Parts: sequence; C-alpha cells; structure tokens
Amino acid sequence: MKRYFISPDQKQYRANLHSHSTFSDGMLSPEELKRAYREHGYSILAITDHEHPKSHAHLSEPDFLMLTGYEAYIRTNASAQFDRYEPEVHLNLFAKDPQNETMICFNEAYVKYVNDPVERASLRRAGSERPREYSVAYVNEFIRTAVECGYLVSYNHPVWSMEDEERVLSYENLFSLEIQNYSSYRQNGIEYSGALYDKLLRRRKALFCHAGDDNHNKGPLSCPRSDSFGAFTMILSDDLSYDSVISAMECGEMYASMGPLIHEISMENGIVHVECSPAARIVLYTGSKAPKYAVPAHGETLTEADLKLDPIAPYFRVAVIDESGKIASSRGFFRSEFNA
Repeated sequence: MKRYFISPDQKQYRANLHSHSTFSDGMLSPEELKRAYREHGYSILAITDHEHPKSHAHLSEPDFLMLTGYEAYIRTNASAQFDRYEPEVHLNLFAKDPQNETMICFNEAYVKYVNDPVERASLRRAGSERPREYSVAYVNEFIRTAVECGYLVSYNHPVWSMEDEERVLSYENLFSLEIQNYSSYRQNGIEYSGALYDKLLRRRKALFCHAGDDNHNKGPLSCPRSDSFGAFTMILSDDLSYDSVISAMECGEMYASMGPLIHEISMENGIVHVECSPAARIVLYTGSKAPKYAVPAHGETLTEADLKLDPIAPYFRVAVIDESGKIASSRGFFRSEFNA
C-alpha cells in the first residue's frame, strides 16, 4: 500500500518564516513587508524582530497570513554586544496563539528595540530574568520556558552562529532547524546545514527543517544584494487559518527550499517515489555514507525518481537539487512513520 509523506493533493503555501521590520533592525515596515511578499507569491509571513514579540495579526487577510513571533538571542558576553568572532545562539519563537506577545527571560541588555516606555512597561514576561548565560543548560532552560509559554522554537542559521556542533546537538525541545538562511547564504555562500541536520537525525533528534530569508532590506528589493525572496518554506496546511498553519508546522507538514518544489514523496514496497520541479539531482539521505540518488542524462533534467530505501535505514529525507545548485529539503521521516 502506498504511503504519502507529501501528497500531490495537499495544498502548499509559500512562507517566509524569518524577517525583520522597523520594529528592530529591518528597513521596511510590517505593512511594506507584507505587501512585498504578497506581490511575490507568498501566502504567509512571520515577522520575527529581535527581542521584540509583536503580533501583526491585524494585517492578515483571507489570502495572506501573518504569524506572530520574534527572534531571541544569547551571546557569550554579559553586555550582549555583537562580536563577529564569537559564537552565539539565535532562536525563532513562533506563537501558537496570534496574540501571544510574551517575552521569554527578559534581560535589559538584550531588549534594545522596545523603545516605547508604555509598551516596555506592559510587556508580558515569563522565565528567569537573571543575566543570560552562554551555556547549554541555560539555552535549554530558555527553550523549555518558551515551549511552556506556547511557542514553537527553531534554531537559526547554524553556520552564521558559529557554534560547535556538539553544543547544537545537545539542545532539547527545538521543533525545527533553519536548514537554509538566505541572508547568511547571500553573504557566505555556505549557509546550508544539511550535514548538521543529518547528524541530528542520526542522534534520533526528531526535528523538522525549514528555510527563511532573514531579510533586513538594507537596500532596494531589486538590488542584486537584496536578502528577500531567496529561501522559503512550503507549508502543507488544510487552509490559511492561523490554527491550521501552526498545526501543520508543529506536525512537520512543511519543507524547505531555495528554489525547487517537491510535489510528492511516497513509498510503496520499499521504494521512495519523488516528484518535483525540474532537477539536476534527487537524493535520498538515510544516515548512510552512500545515499541513493538519481541524475538525468546529460543536458536533461529530472521531474521524478524511484529510489530504493535501505531496509535497515533508521530514517530518510529527500533533497531536490536544481541546475543552479539550489536545494529543496524535506524533513526526516523515521522508521516508526514509514513502517506504520
């Protein structure tokens, strides 16, 4: 019997799950960001300003959804000053309730973008307000508090953050890894974290994966250096209601991409079937040194492939790579899911 992991009948909504507005260090207002992404074919936008939880639900429309959230960070120094040579932790917090604007582990050194004294005084706070510590224990405490307060928590731009992999592998209660971050990729050319994602999956960390622009829009949208519209998440929800989209994210009904689209992932009799937009390579990763893959004849492209799954594979995930090297990445599916 065929089992679908991405069904061709599922709706797919294009989302940017990481962006910054004038409420922190972005150059565009929430209204301008919404308009730009809507005009570029997106249906969902999360404005995740630095240490500034803010609902923009009033901007949602029947064909466009604004997700509530913010980006939190933890640095190695007590003053929270940026140091380009030191590692740090960045987390996106996505609110399950669109009106949830709770500030997790409030710390004066970090909250520099909430300038209005009335708003600052009225911030809902939760968790310890002691100085933030750059330690695995503190990061896990922060994540746990955020989850208890109704947030889905993701780990952002691993390459840019410069953390040792063993630290990242020690974090708990994350729901997803930002496997692609366009703003960082545009600068460093290497912000794709497929290898780290496989290490997490091999450790049986049941994280999902997604992609985001992390756009700040320091220049015009038409500029070649623009950090908008380069990485996105396709969310497979029943509709564009807030509850449906958050539920799909929480269940991993989504995939990450910087270009290619995945139309179907299914399995029957040990064969994983993939259908996608034109691709130069389709890869089936299983935690093995020798992943299965399909490539087209010279000068052609693929739009589907059948790849045999190793009977002892603990998990699989699919990557679709187009002719320009842009990658779409499914989440990892564990044996308990594909043997069910």
